[in-house]
Amino acid sequence: MTEVQQAVAARFDLRLERRRRLGQILAVVLFFSTLFGLLVLTSLMVDVVRKGAPWLDWQFLTSYPSRNPEEAGIKSAIVGSFWMMLLTALFSVPIGVGAAVYLEEYAPRGWFLRLIQLNIANLAGIPSVIYGILGLGLFVRFFALGRSLLAGALTMSLLVLPIIVISTQEALRAVPQGIRESAYALGATRWQVVSSHLLPIAAPGILTGIILALSRAVGETAPLVMIGALTFIAFLPESLLDPFTVLPIQIFNWTARPQEEFRGLAAAAIIVLMVFLFLMNLSAILLRNYYERHRPH
Repeated sequence: MTEVQQAVAARFDLRLERRRRLGQILAVVLFFSTLFGLLVLTSLMVDVVRKGAPWLDWQFLTSYPSRNPEEAGIKSAIVGSFWMMLLTALFSVPIGVGAAVYLEEYAPRGWFLRLIQLNIANLAGIPSVIYGILGLGLFVRFFALGRSLLAGALTMSLLVLPIIVISTQEALRAVPQGIRESAYALGATRWQVVSSHLLPIAAPGILTGIILALSRAVGETAPLVMIGALTFIAFLPESLLDPFTVLPIQIFNWTARPQEEFRGLAAAAIIVLMVFLFLMNLSAILLRNYYERHRPH
């Protein structure tokens, strides 16, 4: 090996060693960052469980809110959260999945499609309070729906629509192009390709995105505060135009009370909300694993 080659090899080894050291430093920094986040999260959860566990019983789950902490419960908030999630899914899932299928499989490629994609990506990053202002102006005042369950569900549908569209598009893009080409080669129409091949194969990713989007909707407070969701409701909504409350709103109300007992009630409601979100995320994982095992090949 000549001197020039030796010099080049030495410089290469030096750069490689620097990259290894930099990689090791970054790995340590990222490890401690993750550990710090986990410690903070664990401490918060321990504090919530410690304060809320004494208040968590069957009476708490089946009673209406009350000014007396010993009699207060979250029945109306649980029912309101259930209806809010159901109506939000009813409005947002068909529109979001349909829009994603059209944009990915039907829309002509060009600058207009790129503009739409850019705006959808921007909408997914807009703060949720902006959707609350939009819902207040559009559904509450313009359409005169008032502080109703329907107005809240439509507002939350706007919030989760970009997430559903983007996750559905990504799931469709993950389907191998050869499946489309093979189906077209056998004479299938575009709709037959979409309905019989693409959607069944992309179902795990689509369902995961939908459930995670609905999980975000269940835990949101700012949009519902903006449209005027009530903080104290001692009845269950009987129609779509009735007033409502949800768990995050009830938690927000209790944390604003000066009595220490209401902070314990808020912690108990946070535990219920966390369990609810955990079950939704667990269902997303189970559905994804099920469809991945039973997806068509």
